Amino acid sequence: MRSKNFEELVKLFNTNRFDIIEKDSRGIRFLKLRSISRSDTIKEFAIQNQLDIRDLNVNSIFKLCFEDYSINENHIDNYILEKYKIERESRKRYENKLINEMYKLEVFNWGGSNGNSLEKNIVNNYVKKITSYQKINEEIEGNLLSSLRGYTLNSWYNHWTSILIEDIFKDHKTVLPTIGLIKKIDFFIQNTPFDLKVTYFPEAFMKDKLKENGYGVELTRIKQICRELEIFIPKDLKDDALKILLLKKLKEDQRNEAKLFIAYLNQCKKEIINQSMQNHNELKVWLYENQGEMRFDASNRFFLILINESDLSQSWKLKRNINFLRENINNYLDSLNSNLETLNTSFFWKKDNETYHCKSDILFIKFTENN
Repeated sequence: MRSKNFEELVKLFNTNRFDIIEKDSRGIRFLKLRSISRSDTIKEFAIQNQLDIRDLNVNSIFKLCFEDYSINENHIDNYILEKYKIERESRKRYENKLINEMYKLEVFNWGGSNGNSLEKNIVNNYVKKITSYQKINEEIEGNLLSSLRGYTLNSWYNHWTSILIEDIFKDHKTVLPTIGLIKKIDFFIQNTPFDLKVTYFPEAFMKDKLKENGYGVELTRIKQICRELEIFIPKDLKDDALKILLLKKLKEDQRNEAKLFIAYLNQCKKEIINQSMQNHNELKVWLYENQGEMRFDASNRFFLILINESDLSQSWKLKRNINFLRENINNYLDSLNSNLETLNTSFFWKKDNETYHCKSDILFIKFTENN
């Protein structure tokens, strides 16, 4: 079969056809070069390999490097490793201080931003609803300022913990890193590109599974036990906030009925998590099919699912538990099967009415108070 040319591979990349790129004899070469295709790195790489790049734009330099076979894959790998070594040494100097800063965040709260989108929250809940100039100024100084603070702090925490976790992967001997922030690829494992997605056990998936397993709607069950125990149920909170509040009340309630309810709910959730750990594929497909439309892609993904079994709502704290994560991630990468064909995944994207094919892996890291 004829190898794809540069333009064909660019089109395949932009249309999320990673499965076709990886099967092409020059596909991994293309992806590795793309991982250093930012202006400063691709120019430096070309000059190091004695290519004439005068009057060429960045994309033309990328194409020139791809098509010049005096450059082999070892040249590309060695350049990437050397650049990463320099980047990594720089970050190591402040890594402990950075981890310490992450522990200063005490509450992970998006401040009421819908879907973690501050702009959407402002437009929907303030711009389009408030007609009074005085009222909107009061909201800016009150609720909106709180939203801004929550959104900014959470985004700050997610950004820096993601870099710390990414470095754990990139430091491993089986992993070839990428340089800087490259769309759709964070690193290569055994020459296969992956985009790292650090997340928690998805609430919507848990909700579906509780229904499927016969538990019913979690909030409905929580309200029911609260009424039985005469625990006050406020009417001015949205469902997510109400569920969190009522669960806190039930966990602190010392009556036997409350303790049994919480124990049974936790057991149901643990069973769903364990089922997903035994059968990865269903959750992987769900994560692809339920991604946000604005950020849709079908790249190969490595899902890192962080779970605090004692309290799922506190799973966010695991992102800064770097030593614990490093041990679990390294153990997993050490034992990873060399046959990555077992990671083949297919999912259906309703908006395009199309089935996509990719590779995906998933690592669950669980933490309990006994760890």
